Amino acid sequence: MYSNDDLITINIFGSLRQYMDKQGLPYSLTRAIRHEGESGHDIALKAGLPPEKIEAIFCNGKVVNIYDLIYPGDRVAFFPYGTPGPY
Repeated sequence: MYSNDDLITINIFGSLRQYMDKQGLPYSLTRAIRHEGESGHDIALKAGLPPEKIEAIFCNGKVVNIYDLIYPGDRVAFFPYGTPGPY
């Protein structure tokens, strides 16, 4: 079972928001993940986001690989291709 200590915050940006709209979900979510961590890829799938549409994942303000592990307490943001900005 998950506890409040197993939560992450997920923010969705740009055209990825259409997938949240289709599910009737907000663009900012709090979700429980395993204490040992989960990949950004798996988190995206569980949120209903197609990983092939994701250009960048930020974890705690830094760009990470989609297969890097995200741990409880982390802040995660998913960005689509074509998002402007110097990341």
